[in-house]
Amino acid sequence: MGHVLQPVSPVSAQTVIENQAGAQFADGTGNTQTTESNATTLQQGTQAAALRIVKTADRAAAEPGDVVVYQLVVTNESAVAATPVTITDQLPLGLQFIEDSVRGTPSDPTSVSVSGRQVTFTFPTLSAGESLTIAYGVLLTPDSIRGSGRNVAQASAPGFTPVTATFQVAIRPGILSDCGTIVGRVFVDKNFDGQQQSGEPGVPNAVIFLDGGNRIITDADGLFSLANVVSGNRVGTLDLTSLPGYTLAPNLYHISENSQSRLVRLAPGGLARMNFAVTPTFGEGQP
Repeated sequence: MGHVLQPVSPVSAQTVIENQAGAQFADGTGNTQTTESNATTLQQGTQAAALRIVKTADRAAAEPGDVVVYQLVVTNESAVAATPVTITDQLPLGLQFIEDSVRGTPSDPTSVSVSGRQVTFTFPTLSAGESLTIAYGVLLTPDSIRGSGRNVAQASAPGFTPVTATFQVAIRPGILSDCGTIVGRVFVDKNFDGQQQSGEPGVPNAVIFLDGGNRIITDADGLFSLANVVSGNRVGTLDLTSLPGYTLAPNLYHISENSQSRLVRLAPGGLARMNFAVTPTFGEGQP
């Protein structure tokens, strides 16, 4: 039996490889017979350039007021350099990027841009087989308790398939779970019923002090609000010295409101209202 071999180019020089085997043998009558196998074709594959990204944080749980430090490690697992490398991080609701907190290894990013909750870092190049590390801080605002705490980071470069990594911080309500909101207004009460009605304007720049020491100033419409107030019995006092030419308006229906202070019961997560009625010191219609 004989074998037939066809010379071919080296595999590294081919993109399509065809392989077929043949054999010759003598049959029982002494004649030579030839047979060939089915042809097999191999297509040389192309491996996509590969990046890898890993995201971690310095804590697994946080609450409003805390600072979380994220760390991203991007590795170029291909045989060619990635130029440039762009990393984007979509922060969850209530997490605020801290300016000047970025630290890169072996070098800082050439640019850092913020658009809404998306932060983008740019590095000029990442050599084959090398890694870069970037760390940055975010501040948890009160809105963070309404978000998921989960964010997604992505690394990309021309000619490379983008890769993503996620990390989730468990958001605890902390002290905010025991807090509420106080709203109110300061207005000119013309009929002395303690309620603001059409034609009774708000008084801007009026000052109210809370028992905890907070100082509140009304807006152009005489309105004010204060969030994250510790629950319980809260007292607000109108500072009449901030309203030259005005005094408290007498209330003809509720004696308890004939005072420059208001006492409210603020439930955890609740809302309480403090309204203050004033009248010109020498206003018409004042009893």
